[in-house]
This record gives sequence, structure tokens and C-alpha cells, in this order.
Amino acid sequence: MVIKVFVATSSGSIAIRKKQQEVVGFLEANKIDFKELDIAGDEDNRKWMRDNVPGEKKPQNGIPLPPQIFNEEQYCGDFDSFFSAKEENIIYSFLGLAPPPGSKVTKSPEEEPSLPNGEAVGEAPSTSEGTEKAEDSGENEAQREDTGDAGSLTESQEKSPCLMELVMVIAKVLQGVLDL
Repeated sequence: MVIKVFVATSSGSIAIRKKQQEVVGFLEANKIDFKELDIAGDEDNRKWMRDNVPGEKKPQNGIPLPPQIFNEEQYCGDFDSFFSAKEENIIYSFLGLAPPPGSKVTKSPEEEPSLPNGEAVGEAPSTSEGTEKAEDSGENEAQREDTGDAGSLTESQEKSPCLMELVMVIAKVLQGVLDL
């Protein structure tokens, strides 16, 4: 099965270009077989994408924006649903693919046995839970940075550069407040 990513190579929107780059870059980095289909230069691709995005997934104006992701003919989702699946570590399920051998994610969330607290077995705590735990312990990223522990990134931080950037911005803001 080949993943189809519909993109607009001549998009004037920086936001759309960044989203397209993130999807394509992720698929390339994870060696997921995909085909990039341009809707800007090929009317057939544009028509096929628009016709095959389900009605409930189309924006109010009825014209879905790239990137749109399909597994062959099966609609997977847009950038927002891709990003959510990536953050929840269910990207293979989202794409309708079997996870690679040896990967930690072997089952979709529906198939995962759950713990009494509702988390799936082997699932990392959500971002909000991690934040609550850090707040409960009175420790934050700025404090960890001051103690010299910032050199070792956790697995979730390595996989989520956006989260890491956010943490760095918060640390800088906190440092600025402390300097006042």
C-alpha cells in the first residue's frame, strides 16, 4: 500500500508549505513509502483529492486544503489529524499501516489493554499529565536546565521538536521574569 500525500508545490501560503514539509519530512525520516501528488500543477490530482475527501472533513467553503493524506483510495486525514496521530504515537494506525517490526507501537489504541487510570499499557503520559506532574513536584524545565540535566533529552522530547521549542520559550520567559 502506498500513502498518497496531496500537496500544492506552488502554494503562496507559508503555513501550508510548512505543513506539507512536516508531513513529507516525517514520512521520509520514518522510511514510510509514499507518493507526493501535486494539486497545483495537475487538475486530475486536484479533482481526485477534492472528490475523495469525505464531506464531514471538508471545510465550510467545501475546498479541502493540502496536505491531504490517503492510503491508496482510503482517506486518512488532513494535517491536523496527522499531527494529532503523530503526537499520540498512533501514526501507523492513522495511516492504515502495520507498525514496523520491533517498534514499541504494535496495536491501535482500541486494541491496547488499558490500565485502571485509562492509559494504555506502554503509553507515555499525555503532555498535560506530564505538565501536572512537573508542577506537582515543583520542578520545571528552567530548573532542570539550571541543574545541568538539560543535555539529556527524553525520548518524547526527541520525537517532538515543537514541544521542545515550546519548553525552551517557556524557560526563556521564566528566566526573564526571574531576572526582573
